Formats: sequence, C-alpha cells, structure tokens
Amino acid sequence: MSWFLAFLRLKGDQRVWVVALFFVGSVLQAQEVAEDGGGSASAEEIAQQLANPNTPLASLNFKLQYREFKGTLTGANGQSGTTLLFQPSLPFPLDNGDSILFRPAIPLQFDFPAPSAGPQNFDSKTGLGDITFDLAYARTTDSGLLIATGFVSTLPTATDDALGSDRITLGPELLIGKLTQTYVIGAFPNHQWDVGGSGNKDISVTSMQLFGTYLPGGGWNLGTSPILSYDHEIDEWTIPINFTFGKTIILGSRPWKLSAEINYYVKQPEVFGPDWFIGFNAAPVVENGFARWFH
Repeated sequence: MSWFLAFLRLKGDQRVWVVALFFVGSVLQAQEVAEDGGGSASAEEIAQQLANPNTPLASLNFKLQYREFKGTLTGANGQSGTTLLFQPSLPFPLDNGDSILFRPAIPLQFDFPAPSAGPQNFDSKTGLGDITFDLAYARTTDSGLLIATGFVSTLPTATDDALGSDRITLGPELLIGKLTQTYVIGAFPNHQWDVGGSGNKDISVTSMQLFGTYLPGGGWNLGTSPILSYDHEIDEWTIPINFTFGKTIILGSRPWKLSAEINYYVKQPEVFGPDWFIGFNAAPVVENGFARWFH
C-alpha cells in the first residue's frame, strides 16, 4: 500500500514515466518467456481471441491514462490529469455459441483540471468519475463476421460535480467487424441521451470507435482504435489519431495482455478539450464466475 500512496503523490508526468518503465520491463520479460519456450504458441492464440471485441474470454482491464488539455479558456493550455480506468470484460456464453457481453468502465480521476471562476482559473479534482457500462448480444460467425447490438448507459456516480454530469444517459450501440487469423477491423458506434438525474445539463452525444488490429504472431498486436465523438448540444467534434501496440504473455499459468497507446487530437471542443494522451494497459485473463449463475 505504501508504494501506491507514493505513486499518487507523484506529479502527472512522473507517473507516466514510472508506468512506462514498468511496461517496458514487462514486455522484455515477456520476450524472455517466449524465447525460453514458455508458451508463445498459446499466447499467440489467446492474442487473437483478445483482439476479438466479441471474445468469450473474460479479462480485467486496468488502463492508466495521462492527458494534457488545450483550449481558449485562460490557463487551459498545458493543463493535465491522470485517469485510472478499471474496465472488466465479462462475457456470458450462451448454448448457441453467442454471448451476452457486460462491460463496465469505472474511472478514478487524479488531479483532473476543472474550470473554475476563481483566480487560478482551474481547480485540481481527484475522485471517482461517472461509471459507464454496456450490455450487448454478440455473435462471431464461422466466416469471422462480428456482430453485436445492445445499449450503453452512464450513471451519475462522480464524487465531485466537476468529475461528472449528475445525469443518467442511455442509448443504443452496434458493432460490426471482420476477424481473421492476422487482423481484425470494424466499427463500434453508439449514441447517448440524458434520461434522468439531478443535473440540468442536456446530453446528446454520438460516439464511434474504429478499430483495426494486425496480429504479426508471437502474441504481438499493432493497430489503431480511435474513439470519435460528436456533441450535438455544443455542435463540436472530438477526433484523435490513435496508435496502439502490445503483447499477450503467459505468466505462470495466467495469460496477460500488456499494451500501450498514444492519442493526438486533431479536433476537440474549442473552449477546453484534450490535446493528447498516453496510456498503459494491463489485462489478466480470468474466469467469469458470474457466468455460472446462468447455467
């Protein structure tokens, strides 16, 4: 616990370097495991399954993301914050081979820059943000066609008004893609409207995640998965250029997917929005114990 508290006391850019060193060390260790014959073939097979957004494998995804912001607000340029996102993927296999997917996203915000009317222009906020989740019916055909449809919702769980909207949102989602031995491509659009909550903010946001992943073998993956969004209330886009890379490894008997990503935003809200972010992700594959309840 002491190392975690020490980590939280670091500044945003210092946290990035600490995690970067950990990530690089883990990848080097993974390469040693592969070279020693520690199950690289199995890692390659699992990497392909994890590249499938409709995967039947359950995993616990931990994503550490460092962002810098820009905008026309006084003091906006150079503001930064760190997010620790816990995003488990919990598939519930059905007898016909399809799955029900439940994927919550629980964000912890550290030093998030919140616009303020005070002399500093921005306040630094730390706490739990709004939790988002989706529930979808997913199918992967024998030919590799990926289809999923369901709904996405956001709950007003933020511990500070600056970290959330105080609104409940809800809307439809759709996924369509193609999976082969060496690549996966597709699109994942959704839309959310505000349907309740104590806040008075109107929300109408369309988002779409485009994904393309190349699997060169050995458990490695290279690709891009930008999330584009359009806010209908303020008539503005958020558009990043995204690059990701990672490796699936076997530690002991447990598969892990380690990856990193970088986003540079070519379009963001004019007043205040993200400029770029770098993220480091670790996802152990686990058993979905909740699935037993449905059998």
